[in-house]
Amino acid sequence: MIRRRLLAAALSLAATGAAAAAALAQGADSAYPNQMVRIVVPFSAGSQTDILARVIAEKLGERWKQQVLVENRPGIAGTASVANAPADGYTLMLTSNGHTVIKTVNANVSFDPIKDFAAIGQVASTPSILAVPPDGPAKTLKDLIAAAKAKPGALNYASAGLGSSTGIAAVLFRETAGVDLAHVPYRGLPEAQTAVIRGDAAMGFTFFNVGGDLIQSGKMRALAVTGAKRLPQLAEVPTFAEAGLPEYTYDAWFGLLAPGAVPKPILAKISQDVAQVLQDPGVRARLEPQGVILVSSTPEAFDTVLRGDADRYGKLLQRYQSN
Repeated sequence: MIRRRLLAAALSLAATGAAAAAALAQGADSAYPNQMVRIVVPFSAGSQTDILARVIAEKLGERWKQQVLVENRPGIAGTASVANAPADGYTLMLTSNGHTVIKTVNANVSFDPIKDFAAIGQVASTPSILAVPPDGPAKTLKDLIAAAKAKPGALNYASAGLGSSTGIAAVLFRETAGVDLAHVPYRGLPEAQTAVIRGDAAMGFTFFNVGGDLIQSGKMRALAVTGAKRLPQLAEVPTFAEAGLPEYTYDAWFGLLAPGAVPKPILAKISQDVAQVLQDPGVRARLEPQGVILVSSTPEAFDTVLRGDADRYGKLLQRYQSN
């Protein structure tokens, strides 16, 4: 009898504790945020990721009536700082699809890019543009592929790093086109573009938001753009399908993450508020003319994307590194 009473008391206490925890979690979003929120960008200032973060941070600050600070911390250190941050929703990260392959590229990192982060939502998808030096010999995509095949390993490409969005785009191009190109990584996309402009690199991928003005002013030549249709801002630049490489498909997305243990109600609130920000006419007016496709998704849908890309691009880079 005593044993039954003790068991019943223990079950009652557990149920009460679970109910209290659930209530606390349900109410976690009601007070959030009540202090400054940081959005870490693991890329340099002026990058595509940085531009998106600053536009979104400005509008979230207005909506939340709290300061939303964008902090540029390029590289692994920036991402690690978010993985190790308190799981309270006050440290977030806006990053690119390259995040999914960090463990593949850097086997010794102390965190897991999937398990140690919580998905908040995708915010944008941006067509990638393959660009070459303006005075270089390659006038078309076929010219570039032919030159690369004629001298395997002689041509190089610039990127913001092997695990960056532009780095993955280039590795996928190498494999799809069947060419051997040497990789020269830079601190960020602006620096990689400078290498292409100077002719230090034979090619590199960029985005209209970052490199469009350089292409339009003749400082870089665009050979092809990803996506099913041409960019209205670069109407003369063919898609990869039109340029002769229809097999090449690539989605460079950008999204928000948080430390892995952030309560789901907070993740849901941030996701919903970001979705509202992305519908703001002012935000669309600033970003869509720059070739940015604004996309919002639930934490659950974005988590599926993260896991899928980690598998696909992880295997891609493993093949690249084994060659």
